[in-house]
Amino acid sequence: MPAIQKLYNTCKVSLSPNGPVSEDALEKVCVLLDKIKPSDVGLEQEAQLARYCNGPVNQRNGARRSLPPIKYIHIHESESFSIGIFCMPPSSIIPLHNHPGMTVLSKLLYGTMQVKSYDWLDLPSEDASARPAKVVKDGLMNGPCSTTTLYPNSGGNIHSFRAITHCALFDILSPPYSSEDGRHCTYYRRSLGGNLPCSIEVDGVTCSEVAWLEESQPPDDFVIQRGQYKGRAIKT
Repeated sequence: MPAIQKLYNTCKVSLSPNGPVSEDALEKVCVLLDKIKPSDVGLEQEAQLARYCNGPVNQRNGARRSLPPIKYIHIHESESFSIGIFCMPPSSIIPLHNHPGMTVLSKLLYGTMQVKSYDWLDLPSEDASARPAKVVKDGLMNGPCSTTTLYPNSGGNIHSFRAITHCALFDILSPPYSSEDGRHCTYYRRSLGGNLPCSIEVDGVTCSEVAWLEESQPPDDFVIQRGQYKGRAIKT
């Protein structure tokens, strides 16, 4: 049985409209996602090309060339989960955004990207436009790597990506975004306001890495195009 079919089958029994049915069920999905390779989803050629085409965006006559678009390859979506892959060219950015009430499994199939992620701190804020969040991760991710998991309230539910090289990020969302169910994607930025503390005491413990985030609109040049899935078709 193809690896992507095994992954789908396990997602179907492990993920519900309310998210993972149990931690054990979620772990079974993680184990199978860990095994997914570019060749399992029709990206073997792209992965090979990425090894030779990585580097900064080319410049011609001193002018920055326009970036190729980010592509999202849709594989499956139901009320319980979605499966897809973000293919990002070097220097492209997916802005800071959230996953309300969602569990997200991610695996970087190939490439290197900068990841910044945060979780909300449940504290009152004097600044109505900005909320405090603790820094969960601020560093590089190199593919292929193990599956990472973020939860509705932990693990870095709010995150952004900046591609250093050509990248392919495999995502499973459970449940998927749904405006009707209150799970719409909101974008954020670091607050521009001054006099906001960089450390906060939470339950008697000082949290030293604090960012203040406010809602924002994504940049005008942030565009995601639909890519074509070239892997083995899954039987639903």
